[in-house]
Amino acid sequence: MFIADAQREVRSVYMLGSVGQVVSGLVWAVSAALTTWYSTSSGILAMLLGGFFIYPATQLVLRATGSPASLPATNPMRELAIEVAVVGPLMLPLIGAATLYKNAWFYPAFMVAIGAHYLPFSFLYGMRQFIILAAIMMASGLLVGLYAPSVSTLGAWFTAALLLTFGLVHWRIHAAQQSKRA
Repeated sequence: MFIADAQREVRSVYMLGSVGQVVSGLVWAVSAALTTWYSTSSGILAMLLGGFFIYPATQLVLRATGSPASLPATNPMRELAIEVAVVGPLMLPLIGAATLYKNAWFYPAFMVAIGAHYLPFSFLYGMRQFIILAAIMMASGLLVGLYAPSVSTLGAWFTAALLLTFGLVHWRIHAAQQSKRA
């Protein structure tokens, strides 16, 4: 299998990454809402717990749409997909250290870490849009963390909107591609 064929299959199975982005955006939105209207600790807890359910929730939605929920064993990108999925949780100690140093750095640290996590998605999917998403998340996380940590919850709201927008746009593109094939 050629790389381009493997990437095409990744795009097809994961619906251009749209489902994962929508699920992630919803986790960010719930976390931001809890931080804004309840407490910072509840928002942090929601982000941490919700983050662990992004992959299973994405698989559930994919199955509900009738799509396969994972790549076949013959796809050489399968291992990269697994490795990319594991990178996010491995960054939690770094995010925790930043948060312990300055509580207001929780969301900016998460934005930078998850932005970096999205960089290999560009190769995995064969979609440069993931580089743009990653760059926006990392740059905005740095800017909020360095220059506006007192309003870091706005960074969480921004990230939720960014991920939801990215996901919904790609969902529509995927749907349009499917209707052309039908």
